[in-house]
Amino acid sequence: MLQFDNRFLRTFPGDASAAPHSRQVHGAIWSHVKPTPVSAPQLIAYSIEVAQMLGISESALQSSAVVSALAGNATLPGMETYATVYGGHQFGNWAGQLGDGRAILLGETVSPSGARFELQLKGAGPTPYSRRADGRAVLRSSIREFLCSEAMHHLGVPTTRALSLVLTGDRVERDMFYDGNPELEPGAIVCRVAPSFLRFGHYEIFASRGESALLRTLVDYTIATYYPAINNAYIAPGERICAWYGEVCERTAELMADWMRVGFVHGVMNTDNMSILGLTIDYGPYGWIDNFDPGWTPNTTDAQGRRYAFGRQPGIAQWNLARLGDALATLEDVSTDALAASLARYEHAYGAAITRAYSAKLGVSHWVDDEGDLLDELFALFGEAEIDMTLFFRALCRATNAEALSETFYSPEAWRSLSARVQRWFARLDAQVLRENPSAEARAARVAAMLRANPKYVLRNYLAQQAIDAAHAGDFTQIDRLLEVMRRPYDEQPEHESIAAKRPEWARVKAGCSMLSCSS
Repeated sequence: MLQFDNRFLRTFPGDASAAPHSRQVHGAIWSHVKPTPVSAPQLIAYSIEVAQMLGISESALQSSAVVSALAGNATLPGMETYATVYGGHQFGNWAGQLGDGRAILLGETVSPSGARFELQLKGAGPTPYSRRADGRAVLRSSIREFLCSEAMHHLGVPTTRALSLVLTGDRVERDMFYDGNPELEPGAIVCRVAPSFLRFGHYEIFASRGESALLRTLVDYTIATYYPAINNAYIAPGERICAWYGEVCERTAELMADWMRVGFVHGVMNTDNMSILGLTIDYGPYGWIDNFDPGWTPNTTDAQGRRYAFGRQPGIAQWNLARLGDALATLEDVSTDALAASLARYEHAYGAAITRAYSAKLGVSHWVDDEGDLLDELFALFGEAEIDMTLFFRALCRATNAEALSETFYSPEAWRSLSARVQRWFARLDAQVLRENPSAEARAARVAAMLRANPKYVLRNYLAQQAIDAAHAGDFTQIDRLLEVMRRPYDEQPEHESIAAKRPEWARVKAGCSMLSCSS
């Protein structure tokens, strides 16, 4: 069973008040808060891999005691429930205090391997940071978070994980389209798992309030706990902080390259949604690119400004890191010049990571030939027609001619219009491949490597919505089916071929398949 050791609570000052009402919390990092019980908890999905990582057997996970804890109706021995305070820049503007408004931590558990993980319930009721909200989550958003957390992990993208999905038996009122027509929806709770849920906003809030002692304690704890190599390598505090900041910049750069290589769009990259460990965190109105479109955003709130569009994510991450640097600059012994040098590591790390990623996707070491940049020309083609990003790169793995790519176009007319250019591009790529891989054995190895770099299956928006629609009708099997397929996204799975299909035409306008709101 789970073994808890809540060092976070022992390390930091807590809120003097245990009252549940919303308030500004000063001089503390956390507040004790109890989840609000639900009427009829039902475990409808779980990740056996995460359970095993934590040392929970499948039978124990399904037991009434554990399900009650995962629903917020009870606690297991050693659990101490709390929520944390943080701030953040939302859509480029400082928002002040935010905090865990509907996320309640169950504590820190030590796994059989000795690794530590925080367990957090999303949708377990109000906290002191809920403001005017109810702290609950609906089934549709909880299914999306549960599935995407695990799908991203199996794609090889750093992410928080999801242990369980519990249906509460209660209804939650939400105005999905923000049009003044709220509806009652099924409520649900996801148990999220990560080494830490610390985010940029945790550091920003104390800097903004001039609470330097708390900021210093948090920074020192973060470095000692999660970046021990840096902690041991530097004696001077200022140098240690700047080295750590540089490492955060590099991890974030590599995360952005991962998002861009698989076609993931976070949708709400506020600084309070950026992990200090370089993990994908907070799956809200995210989306997956079907046809390659750098200007696409899945978030209805972002539809006009498109601040968080697919192609802007690397730049936004750098902007967010600069805001973290601003917070660290408030510490007395931290050099702003050294912070700037650390931030500069981001561009180099991103450039190197994205080059590696797309070299692997194309299956070449160099994509510049005598006629120019092969990748630039490919992106130009992507910009002139709706071409499915995932299917294009997957088809490219085994393509022996350009015709093999025609099925990745959403419109036959577009293929006919651009086929001559695609053929010329493919001929250039093929020539580069032959130069780099003169033997048949080398070319076969290239194909195998490309198949490991280009997933066949991603959690397309319409697939998640189909699982949501089925769940609303009482059928939870589609959740399990998608989870099973997403466990092996790089493998051929003939029995699940339909899950690799292009976005159907009906999904262009169906709610949940194209644009999503933050209402969850």
